[in-house]
Amino acid sequence: MSDPAKLEPSAVGAPDGRLGETEMLELDREECLQLLAGTGIGRIAVAVPDWSEPLLRPVNYVFDESSQSVLISSGSGSKLHAILRSARAVFEIDGTDSVARVGWSVIVHGVTEEVTNAIEVQRLDSLGHDPWAPGNKGHWIRIRANTVTGRRIAPLADRDTLR
Repeated sequence: MSDPAKLEPSAVGAPDGRLGETEMLELDREECLQLLAGTGIGRIAVAVPDWSEPLLRPVNYVFDESSQSVLISSGSGSKLHAILRSARAVFEIDGTDSVARVGWSVIVHGVTEEVTNAIEVQRLDSLGHDPWAPGNKGHWIRIRANTVTGRRIAPLADRDTLR
């Protein structure tokens, strides 16, 4: 598999068209970081004290390899408020192939912070992040990848090629 972030439909089934058996594989940190670097859409979840429900939002992001951090830009609003108030977040990305019934998921647990240092903001602005949502996204939020875990559902026959 040349690009671990992209799953293409593949012939994982038996010659008669039945799907083959799969297995659950744990991904090591290095592969999780590669997937984070190769993907641009994820979900952030934040539990805020005194809020009746956690905040969960889809976001596009950039992965900063030098700080091993997920970076999102945000406007002022509930997402920014929740992230700053909580100071911790869970971030998740995934890739699936529903035809072959295989896929992967990476979850980051980390400390959140708003990046306000002008030199650092300038560096982050040069990473090529292009927010999808309209509006002013003048706040950079960093989620440090303190704990990174990942799993892959893979065809049994491809065990050696997916590691």
